[in-house]
Amino acid sequence: MNYREKFFNLFTMCAKSGSLAKGFDVSKESVTGGKAACVMVTSDVSPKTLKETAFMCEKGSVPLVELPFTMEDIGNSIGRKAGVMAVCDAGFARKLREYAEQAREENNV
Repeated sequence: MNYREKFFNLFTMCAKSGSLAKGFDVSKESVTGGKAACVMVTSDVSPKTLKETAFMCEKGSVPLVELPFTMEDIGNSIGRKAGVMAVCDAGFARKLREYAEQAREENNV
């Protein structure tokens, strides 16, 4: 199993457990409410959204993870396209960040 598959298996579990806030506004509420362990953005999110998300994360001291996946990939995994997502569980956040980075390295080889 490659890291892309590992990421999406865990990502789906995270969504089903209720630990994933999907969309910019809901993610912003999670960050300002202190619930977000990290915020993830897809590779095809607009530059303006990326800039606003980075500002929000910096202000809330929450790590921002730029995924090597598209909104289409996210939609195929959880049934709803989203460009910005907040992970509200520290364990899920840690492993998803790790798998996303390893998936990025796999694709660059």
